[in-house]
Amino acid sequence: MHNPPRLSRQRAVTALLFVLTVGVSCAGVKTDQSAGTPGQGGQGSAGGQAGVGGHGGVSTGGGGQGGRPAPRDAGASSSTGDCSHELRLAVRDFRGGEQDGKPKHPDFEQAITDDRGIVAAGLGPDSKPVYAGGPTGTPTTTGKDNFDQWYRDVDGINIHIDVSIPLTPDPARAGVFVYDNDAFFPIDKMGWPDPYADHNHDYTAEMHFTFPYRGGEVFNFRGDDDVFVFINGRLAINLGGIHIAETGSVDLDTRATELGITPGSTYEMAVFYADRHCCDSTFHIETTLQCITNVIIP
Repeated sequence: MHNPPRLSRQRAVTALLFVLTVGVSCAGVKTDQSAGTPGQGGQGSAGGQAGVGGHGGVSTGGGGQGGRPAPRDAGASSSTGDCSHELRLAVRDFRGGEQDGKPKHPDFEQAITDDRGIVAAGLGPDSKPVYAGGPTGTPTTTGKDNFDQWYRDVDGINIHIDVSIPLTPDPARAGVFVYDNDAFFPIDKMGWPDPYADHNHDYTAEMHFTFPYRGGEVFNFRGDDDVFVFINGRLAINLGGIHIAETGSVDLDTRATELGITPGSTYEMAVFYADRHCCDSTFHIETTLQCITNVIIP
């Protein structure tokens, strides 16, 4: 979140707090064979370590030509390897202000308000959110063409940077793995030149992974700005809009019929996030699933 009005709030309110109660004890990687054709690459990315805050660290993958590292994935190890407890996100940086003589992206630095009508209830065939705002847009978005750039590589519009985040065991809770970072700025000094003096805001992030549904799992999420969580291709948490930290929750057993899931089977989860306003950012994940397999992000 950003803007002087946001700076006057307490950090706990202005920050991104992402609590994803899922469980994880082993992580792998696989290719999403159902994905559509990737978009064009951004204009380069940087490798190395990003900032570390709280109990969580961030590392970034090396950038290839056009900002397209190869291979790009959302995980850390092979599906047959041991558990690395590392998740990887595809981050795309956007202009949050005029830069290089070009204007900011029209969907960023918008009005501060909830906006639940941005995405449809089901993922598209390319495993990306489907815009539901119609030709006139929504209170914080400006139409399908601009929204479709959020989670696709578009040359000259965004820059793709791969980010990995480690999950560490919670010593107070057996079987729970946590990523806790109260200064989550994963692409500082990367992407477009920072329009702000302190951190690089105005970006999106996505991660995809499969997990065995065994019964009893619950996902809780608290964050800002937009967060869309899909389970089995169906919208499970919708925190659309530019807003202070808000909470979404899904009990998989309670909503099993709605989500089309049955214990004993494996399903995909996709998380889409957008930071569309400055200034603080906290990112908190808790997981308890027995195993996840991270999926290559197209």
